[in-house]
Amino acid sequence: MRAAAIQINSTEDKARNMETADRLTRAAAADGADLIVLPEKFNVLGTHEDYLAGAETLEGPTIAWARAAAKELGLDLVAGSIVERREGREKLGNTSVHVGPDGEIKGIYRKIHMFDVVVGGIEYRESASEEPGGEIVTSEAGGVPLGLAVCYDLRFPELFRILAIKGARVIALPAAFTKVTGQAHWEILVRARAIENQAFFVAADQIGTHPPDKESFGGSMIVDPWGEVLARAPDIGDRAQPAEPAASQIGDRAQPAEPAASQQECFVAANLDFAKQDEVRDKLPALANRMPATYIWPEGMPA
Repeated sequence: MRAAAIQINSTEDKARNMETADRLTRAAAADGADLIVLPEKFNVLGTHEDYLAGAETLEGPTIAWARAAAKELGLDLVAGSIVERREGREKLGNTSVHVGPDGEIKGIYRKIHMFDVVVGGIEYRESASEEPGGEIVTSEAGGVPLGLAVCYDLRFPELFRILAIKGARVIALPAAFTKVTGQAHWEILVRARAIENQAFFVAADQIGTHPPDKESFGGSMIVDPWGEVLARAPDIGDRAQPAEPAASQIGDRAQPAEPAASQQECFVAANLDFAKQDEVRDKLPALANRMPATYIWPEGMPA
């Protein structure tokens, strides 16, 4: 399987975001990708008002595009996440949708962990607009079990261990990691979750500024079950790098959206070697050596 992670600088301009997503999806497909992952809120990223205006149902134009593109290109597409409107619910969902090569929806995951934090002096209150999902979700891409997660979920290892126990060999992680947390934690956490669960991670991050005053890190990457970075896109610290980063910097390669945006919007791709994954799991059987009977959660402990 060849996987690609797409990196976009999404804003409140949905038409522009969708044009970029379509262009880079087609470029990744032309490069041979069988599985493509788009970033979190790839179709609209902005303020609470932007989400109210841009929210869609799963029958809306964004997922219609994803279904048509996946079928036309004959590949598995994880449509990052969108801000989903559901009938009868006051709040929106942060929803990742996996579409198969037949254009049919294979998996729907609603982000469980709400990003309610203060970082870099900026307050984020995702729960003001959205409500958490309540289900851990796996699907299947090309016969390979695929786990679905979104951004802040990365800080909750229990979720990924359950995905691994449920059989996930590849985990798709759309994200919009902040500049501050991305610089400190992004690569460390992605690689740690891959190592812990002996799984491939296809982590597609947003990059650049978004309304009103937010900035995402970038550094989209593909990591193997040994924790090796197979491919990595530029991050916000790489903006002074040449338009065509050296192969040694990014593993496989980054494909720019256009010369003016080559430091930001791109895709990275790598081949996933499942025989190597089998070898890792066989020789270092951390998943098999678990002791579930001893893992009892303490009672009465405050959050």
